[in-house]
Amino acid sequence: MRYATCPQCGANIKPANPFPTVDIIIELGGKGIVLIKRKNPPYGWAIPGGFVDYGESLEEAAAREALEETSLKVELVRQFHVYSAPDRDPRQHTIATVFIARSAGVPKAADDAKEVGIFKRETLPEDLAFDHRKILEDYFNRRY
Repeated sequence: MRYATCPQCGANIKPANPFPTVDIIIELGGKGIVLIKRKNPPYGWAIPGGFVDYGESLEEAAAREALEETSLKVELVRQFHVYSAPDRDPRQHTIATVFIARSAGVPKAADDAKEVGIFKRETLPEDLAFDHRKILEDYFNRRY
């Protein structure tokens, strides 16, 4: 059996399974998509998202994470794709289910977001965290 290692104390944790996460590509009318600048490592701009809590559906997690990080209530439009490369998150193996959502509000950085921005394909920041450049390439190239 494989074991995960606790990032705090180094102890073995059973079992060593990937952690489920969600990312939400939030479309703001014709203005662009919402990205957050992360307060915590790994730093950089990122698609809003985070870990799924125990007892929570993927859809509930997506709506919660969008609200927590951007202060936006979102309407989930569709599930986009799942990204599962073991090295997609430098902290641990995660599996991200990505959703496309809509909102009409004004985003405000909250929770572990230091800043929030609205971007179009041609204005994406260089310093994107995780595998979010790949995810956004797939989104803008309509790979779904």
